[in-house]
Formats: sequence, C-alpha cells, structure tokens
Amino acid sequence: MSGATAKGLITPENFELFKQIVGEPYVLADAENLQHYGHDETEHLQYYPEVVLKPKSTEEVAAIMQLCNTHKIPVTPRGAGTGLSGGALPHLGGVLLSTERLNKIIQIDERNLQVITEPGVITEELQNAVKEKGLFYPPDPSSRGSCFIGGNISENSGGPKAVKYGVVKDYVLNLEVVLPSGEVIWTGANVLKNSTGYNLTQLVVGSEGTLGVVTKIVLKLIPHPKFDLLMLVPFASLDNASAAVSAIFRAGFVPSALELVEIDALKIVSKMVDSTAVPVNDSIAAHLIIEVDGNNIDVLMSEMEAIAELLTQFDAGEVFFADDAQQKAELWKLRRRVAEAVKTSGYTIEEDTVVPRAELPALIKGVKELGKQYGFHAVCYGHAGDGNLHIRINHPTIKNSHGSEEMTTALKALFELVKSLGGTISGEHGIGLIQKPYMHTVFKKANLHLMREIKKAFDPNNILNAGKIFDLED
Repeated sequence: MSGATAKGLITPENFELFKQIVGEPYVLADAENLQHYGHDETEHLQYYPEVVLKPKSTEEVAAIMQLCNTHKIPVTPRGAGTGLSGGALPHLGGVLLSTERLNKIIQIDERNLQVITEPGVITEELQNAVKEKGLFYPPDPSSRGSCFIGGNISENSGGPKAVKYGVVKDYVLNLEVVLPSGEVIWTGANVLKNSTGYNLTQLVVGSEGTLGVVTKIVLKLIPHPKFDLLMLVPFASLDNASAAVSAIFRAGFVPSALELVEIDALKIVSKMVDSTAVPVNDSIAAHLIIEVDGNNIDVLMSEMEAIAELLTQFDAGEVFFADDAQQKAELWKLRRRVAEAVKTSGYTIEEDTVVPRAELPALIKGVKELGKQYGFHAVCYGHAGDGNLHIRINHPTIKNSHGSEEMTTALKALFELVKSLGGTISGEHGIGLIQKPYMHTVFKKANLHLMREIKKAFDPNNILNAGKIFDLED
C-alpha cells in the first residue's frame, strides 16, 4: 500500500527556515530520500513525507517543533526505521524528523551505574560500550544491531532477556523531551527512587513519539554477569513445548532468556543464513532456547542440568548444549533473524501478542484454528518466558493487514482470544498505525478517553505523530 506524497503543507518560506535551523544538507526532499524515509519494517506500507529533517541538537529539534506547531505541520519522529507497527510511518505527510544525527553516548557514570545517551545510538553499540566498563544494559530487541535506543524508549522494547531483567521502562531514570510546542523539559531526576508528582518519565516511555521528541536518555545499569550457558531443546509437539515454559518457572528457575521457535520458522531462517546449527526435521514441532546467567558457573551448570531433567516430563528430545561462544552466537543469530527470514518468505503480517505464560498452549492452539478458519498460515516464535508470542501470518492474497477488511476481521478474532486468555494486543512492538483498530478490544471507552486527554494536554494542535495509537475523535 502506498500513500501519495503530501503537497502544500510546507511553504517555500518554511523550507528556508528549516534550512536555517538544521543546515541545507539536512533538509531532504528528493524522491529517493522521501521513499527511503517513507517506510519502516511494517508489512509493505509506504507513505511519503514532504520533507525529511535531520537535526543535530536539542535546540534544533526545539526550533523545528516550534515552527511546525505554529503552522500546524504534522511531524513524525523516526529512529532507525525498524518498527513493526507503523509508528514511524509519515501517513499524514509533513515533516519526517530523523534522530540519526543525535548519536552520541554522552557519559558512562561508573560510580552511579548510569549512562546518558542521545536517542540515535544503536542499541547494541550502547550495550558494548557499557560492557567495556563491566556494566550491563539488558533490554535486547532482536534488531539491537540496527535499532536506536530512542526507538526502544518510544516502544518500551523488551527482547529475550526481559524474562529475567525486565523491559526498557525498568531502566529509564530520566528523559530530556522536546514538547510539541518546542519547550524542553526533563521528565524526572537521575535517581533510583522518585515519588515527586506524576511519573512523566514512564508516561513518555512507550508513548510512541506522540507526546514529545526524546533528545537525551538517562539509563540505569547493572554489573555484567560473568557467565552464561545456553541450551536448545526440541519438542515433538507445540503443546508440550509451550506447556514446559510455565513448568520451568513453577520449579523455581528464572532463565535469562527462554525463547520458543516453531519448526517452520526455523526451517526458513536456517535456509536463509545457510546454517545447520539447529536440527530441523519432520519429527520436531518446536524448539526452546534456554539461557541462564550469573557469576557462579557451578550453580549455572546445576540449574541447566535440573531444567533438562524437568523437560523430560514433556517428551523433550535430545538436549543440545552450546559448548562455546561461537555456538551460542550461531543459535542467537538464528533466533534474531527469524522475523526477517519469515517476512522475506511471505509472512508479511506480524502480531505481537502477550498472555500469561501458562496460557501459551491455548494461544498457540487458537492461532492454528484461526488460520484454518480464515485461510492463512501462521508461524509462532518469541519470548515464551514472559508470554510474548510473535505470530507471523502468510495469507495467499492479503499481504497487508492495514486496510484489509477480511484480515481485520481475522485479527479481531485473534485479539478477542488473547483478551479472553488475560492478555493484550502488544507486548513490545507498540500500537502505531496498524494495531489502532483493535484498541477497543482491550480497553473501555473510559481508558481511551483518558489517553486522548493526555495527548491533548501535551499536543493541543495534534501535530506530533498524530493518528497513531488512536484518533482524537472516535
């Protein structure tokens, strides 16, 4: 689906002012750049901005927002463009505000276990920088090698290690934010405890760029664990694989990662990366990837052995223990590239469901039944340890859920199932543009009214990422 290039929202005078603010090389309006910045990783959607701006400082972002607010020009903030819910799609045209030049790690505070960073820093580069100091920033989305930390803030990202260490919100202490008016605020303080009024920091985290543009981030760090162990466990049935997840936690174990990958997804990604690290055959329905970490290798070994013994109750196959860093890296490479591989193979529609982990078997069974009912094939994978299941859908004729009445009906049925299991419609990818039609499935009108009033308080002219999450008028 393509959106037409927006015209007439920005006057020649506005263009000149933008050039004065950020410099002419960073005001882009040619066809190639408008196309590049007009999509993210959401389905096959394309919307063209009228101009792309690349500010370098908080002051430049503030000047852009002030100008756009005065003239009621839509602004869409964008990080690295790895999002999966359409949050960075400039569907209203106007300005695409890229944060890629705000790319400095300002300070690693070893005394207080904190880091101050700009939003355009790649997440894995931030992790590597603090690791050199013996420190750890755990949230690790699958796209960590390309996504920006600012985008992670906007979506409240998680990743495999969320099961033990939590998600982005658990590490954000303070944010510098440019409001739609151009005013600059800090949302909190660089402290571990803060009971001073409403928690604006946590309100901005996960707000998908609809309330303000984050320009500086203060994150809590922890000491980096010395050791980690990884094992791969095959199962002959999806039911047993998903049921085993809850059993691991009930037995008192807390893995640092616990991932489920259905065999169809593994076949696709193994072929894509030309890997034989994971056995794939018709007798296997799914694998669990289980990691433990800590500072005592003997304790970790005992935990892995006990978990492996526990899984025999669920008809698990032969357990594969990764012996060295190379084998661990190979297994994680396969897991992290699943989304890319299955999308390339035609699974273009992705849903980011989350349920209490004991309900995973019912969710997976329901997904398969819905596929038969609505004529699509689905593969399941994701962060089973915290109940966050990614569902990739391959429909023979529908490649975008957005704008498809037939797929909207199918997804509404999926999300009603998720709600009935005590879950919700997004665990870490956000709502953006394509999940917006289903907010009524999980929220009452009173919830959505409160959200709309918060949006109006921050952005009375509705210029900042307008039309994402919900519309101001229902």
